[in-house]
Amino acid sequence: MPRFCANLSLLYNEVDFMDRFAAAAQAGFKGVEYLFPYAYPKEALAEALGRNGLVQVLHNMPPGDWAKGERGIACHPGRTAEFQDGVGRAIEYATALGCRRLNCLAGIPRPA
Repeated sequence: MPRFCANLSLLYNEVDFMDRFAAAAQAGFKGVEYLFPYAYPKEALAEALGRNGLVQVLHNMPPGDWAKGERGIACHPGRTAEFQDGVGRAIEYATALGCRRLNCLAGIPRPA
């Protein structure tokens, strides 16, 4: 039987991000995902999950500079330290949120 979760980056955009947890729970979802949690304190996200009886299913590792078009940095050899820092940060959030899956955005290779 398929199980679906609500992607809070894409759904319920008519309400503030932190209010999307309640909207997902009210719609019957048991799990949520979203692109990036890093703009919010992990404690606030964990509280929103618990208050609404939700499970954090997935989130992405830091992508680099999203506003400049970066979609991950794993493929950039010169950014190893930044990537490693991002792995650590993603694990901190995942641990605090009880999230068992992280998505690594590989990135867009620079032209040779």
